[in-house]
Amino acid sequence: MTLDPTLATQLTRGISRMNLDISQQQIDKLLDYLALLIKWNKAYNLTAVRDPQEMVSRHLLDSLSILPFVSELPIIDVGSGPGLPGIPLAICRPELAVTTLDSNGKKTRFQNQVKLELGLENLTVVHTRLEEYRVEPFQQVISRAFASLQQMIQWTGPLCHQDGVFLAMKGLYPDSELAELPAGYELKQCHPLDVPETEGERHLLILGRI
Repeated sequence: MTLDPTLATQLTRGISRMNLDISQQQIDKLLDYLALLIKWNKAYNLTAVRDPQEMVSRHLLDSLSILPFVSELPIIDVGSGPGLPGIPLAICRPELAVTTLDSNGKKTRFQNQVKLELGLENLTVVHTRLEEYRVEPFQQVISRAFASLQQMIQWTGPLCHQDGVFLAMKGLYPDSELAELPAGYELKQCHPLDVPETEGERHLLILGRI
């Protein structure tokens, strides 16, 4: 599938505005991922976002905005959907072991196709329900799909190492959700995110055990 050249320009411009160190080869892979997402979305409804330009801003640039705050320790993306933010992280951090988890078979089949076509050896795709997945805990648990911080910690807690962190991608600063954090957990850091061509606030909240 041939992409509209303006999408490459939009992506490159956004990456430049965010001052991210991403190679041309990685940009090309991000565009390959976008092309696959557009193609598969027509048949399998992987995301409600249909407009390719909106996919660049709301999916790719939004995912890339957290790069400066992700460490080199293994990370799991819970409720990954079509691989967001996990696949962009795997593309731009080839040294990072990324696991994506989703219970929707169509979405994990798509992710596995992306892994195969883009040669993402650092990506592990898991198709199962969250409550059924039990492995060695991860140092980083990330999601942009959970309804509340309380639910994220309750449901993904067993996947997070005792010294690990939860990275929650949010819109507005969630004062009320933070007030309802389960006992024993606290907000470690909060980073406002500047996502080009995206309206409204974006925040990355890093939570951990006290």
